[in-house]
Amino acid sequence: MERTRIHPMMAVAAASVTLVSLVGAASIAGLLPDSKATTAPAAMPTPLVASAAPVNAPVLAPEPRRVVEHRTVVHHTAAPQPQVVQTQAPAPAPAPQNSVVGIGLGAVVGGLLGNQVGSGNGRKLATIAGAVGGGYVGNEIAKRNQQ
Repeated sequence: MERTRIHPMMAVAAASVTLVSLVGAASIAGLLPDSKATTAPAAMPTPLVASAAPVNAPVLAPEPRRVVEHRTVVHHTAAPQPQVVQTQAPAPAPAPQNSVVGIGLGAVVGGLLGNQVGSGNGRKLATIAGAVGGGYVGNEIAKRNQQ
């Protein structure tokens, strides 16, 4: 009886999908440092307070409202200062970082396309070259989308 083996590209594709799913879930949960997700505040349970007053106790009238007094605020303005001309060039913008998702998706797509070329050892080499090239292209696309 012959054992069937999983194709290496299927294993790479399954690992890539798993990695992308984990990164997406971590981003949604706010676990990544650059994530814009916010966690919802925990709902505070309202405490149950038993009434300490006896059943026949007189009901007290509510306390009258107090009047709030407002004071006028005066804003003082200073004389305008002479403007200083900046002679230094502004600091360059930080370079965009590598994107794991872009590299992973690009490598999967490039490897799948490379696997369609040639036969035998040439197909293996084309698959590897396609995965490397696809990872590079996917990273560059992700960097452009960050800016």
